[in-house]
Formats: sequence, C-alpha cells, structure tokens
Amino acid sequence: MLKEKYAAEIAAIFAKYPPERKKSATMPLLSLAQKEYGYCSDEAIREVADLVGSSPTDVKGVVGFYTMYYEKPVGKVVIDVCDDLPCALKGADGFLSMCERRLGIKAGETTPDGKVTLNAVMCLAACDHAPLAQVNGEYAYDLDEAKFDELIEKSK
Repeated sequence: MLKEKYAAEIAAIFAKYPPERKKSATMPLLSLAQKEYGYCSDEAIREVADLVGSSPTDVKGVVGFYTMYYEKPVGKVVIDVCDDLPCALKGADGFLSMCERRLGIKAGETTPDGKVTLNAVMCLAACDHAPLAQVNGEYAYDLDEAKFDELIEKSK
C-alpha cells in the first residue's frame, strides 16, 4: 500500500541515499508508514523491509529500539515523559505518577477513549528543563500539575 500511495515520497526518500545504501532509508520510511497507519504494524514493517531490501526482523529491531516508533496503536495525543536519572532527580518520577493519576492509566497505556497515550521514555535531551515531556513530538518544559492540565486541554 505504501509503495502505491506514496510513490513520490518514497522516491524522494531514496534519492537522499546512494543506491547501494537503501537500508539507510529505513527510519524515514518507518516514519512514513507510522504516519499512514498510526503505528508500525507488522504489515508496515514488512512493507518497509521489502522497500529497503531487509528482513522484517531487522526493521522490527529499529522500531523496538527507538521510542518514536509505536508497535501498537496509540492515542491521538502521545505524551512521552522522560524518566531517566537526571530528570528523575528533578522530579520526573513524581510528575509521571501525577500524569498517570490524572489520566487514569499507567505509562505505556492509552486512555479508554483512545485519545491519550502516556509513555515513560529515556532521555529527551533537555534535563535542565525537567520534568519535561514531548506531546506529539513537541517539547514541553519545566512541567508541573497545572502545566500538564493545560497541555491536555490544548491538545484535545
């Protein structure tokens, strides 16, 4: 499906790499697949593997390694809270617990209405602004309960 629907985008992605380095296009193609399907389904992984001449196992390894790729459906709003040690020292653990209470879910889950997914992730590279999160890829810094509530309202 990707090959037919996104032929021009796929060609543009491959044009950035030497022909003998097709596997270098794995990540941008996974991003395209995730944009289309909402997550990196087994079918999307097989499609990307076919496009780059790799095995589905190798492509699934990329999906499993990077937190920006989702292996199961996620909500319309995805909140990634950094809980790595430097952020934990600045209150990230308590902040993550508060997020879980507010949303009524645990990290790694999606709200029953399917709108919000909460994830705990390692290192968003902005420790000086912890607690922090990415909301649909956009950074939110120096968070507290009030700022979290505001983020949720804005993202609905």
